[in-house]
Amino acid sequence: MVWGHWGIENQLHWILDVGFREDQSRATQGYCAENLAVIRHLAVNLLSQEKSAKGGTRAKRLKAGWDDQYLTKILSQVPTLSRKL
Repeated sequence: MVWGHWGIENQLHWILDVGFREDQSRATQGYCAENLAVIRHLAVNLLSQEKSAKGGTRAKRLKAGWDDQYLTKILSQVPTLSRKL
């Protein structure tokens, strides 16, 4: 069980490092590093759910930066949350 957890953790770290160059990030003031980590994790989840384009996380991230329609497609897959009052 523990080995499985570390395998997943190491895979996520590799994706964040290769796809987002997280290890080169120099964001250190205040909560900047934590906030950027949340945004990166959200982006990894959205990009991994998007299946129309082939390629890895880095390729999909770059494509989203170049193609506004593709970026809209990725962002539109976020389900809307409905609150029951």
